[in-house]
Amino acid sequence: MRAVGFNQNQPISSETALVDIDLPVPDAKGRDLLVEIKAISVNPVDTKTRKNAVLEPGQYKILGYDAAGVVKAVGPDVKLFKPGDEVYYAGAINRQGTNAEFHLVDERIVGAKPKTLSFEQAAALPLTAITAYETLFHRMRVQDKVASAWNAVLLIGSAGGVGSIAIQLLRELSDVTVIATASRPETQAWTQELGAHHVLDHSKPLAKQIADLAIGAPAFVFSITETSQHIGDILELIAPQGRLGLIDDPKEPVDVRQFKRKALSIHWETMFARPVFQTADMIEQHKLLNHVAELVDAGKIKTTLSDILGPINAANLKAAHALIESGKTRGKLVLSGF
Repeated sequence: MRAVGFNQNQPISSETALVDIDLPVPDAKGRDLLVEIKAISVNPVDTKTRKNAVLEPGQYKILGYDAAGVVKAVGPDVKLFKPGDEVYYAGAINRQGTNAEFHLVDERIVGAKPKTLSFEQAAALPLTAITAYETLFHRMRVQDKVASAWNAVLLIGSAGGVGSIAIQLLRELSDVTVIATASRPETQAWTQELGAHHVLDHSKPLAKQIADLAIGAPAFVFSITETSQHIGDILELIAPQGRLGLIDDPKEPVDVRQFKRKALSIHWETMFARPVFQTADMIEQHKLLNHVAELVDAGKIKTTLSDILGPINAANLKAAHALIESGKTRGKLVLSGF
């Protein structure tokens, strides 16, 4: 089968940063599905893994943590899917990725593809939907109000893939006020279109902008990017007993002792935790992906796809990685077919 991989940690400008390779088609065992990949999308985790993965000599690592496709075969213990089913999912970081014609994935982290979406539109959703859903509803529990706080969520860095779906999930599944942040006119317009009640500029002090709204201190802050840059503002603006969720890796150490004064709780999300550690509640990802698909098919949530860069090959994936590393993408970048 055709695939795209790498066997050296290199800058994306290097000719061999990602290369086209041929590999055997894997066999489905246990609860695995063998999926024929129809479309994939690219995320910041792809670029981070390319730079930092520990590689075995002579072995290629295949990236890709978002996919939509068709089940071609199933392992003997599979209960949820059958060959011919259309699916979408984000995979697991400790296994080979989706940048290949065929891919193995545990059925418990797979959802039925939204019927109203193309494979390309569906491939834009899984990783970001899982990340946003788990952070907001499983970790931070925004459905449980914080006493004496403004029932609002501040989403820092909300124009990318995670923020784009988080805004929509909050509007559909909660009664919180959604405060988005974006720094450019086009990304500010994007977050407003997705349903944010207020849009702030994260290139300027956020605490002052929250104070200028004159509504109160928000109960929740979901810091999607640049947490270390905004930590001072977060500590100032968040309500006592508030909850902070984050998904990035702060560039500077964050002193958690600063959170004691307001009795704040910290919720650090990685959507790979359940599949990597095979947790007892791993099937929650199957359930939430099906829930998101239902919301999409009901017209309540839309795909966050922004661009289709062409077929899945090394050249197009290198272009996608370069765009992700620029930090200026809006929504999700998708590649379609081989």
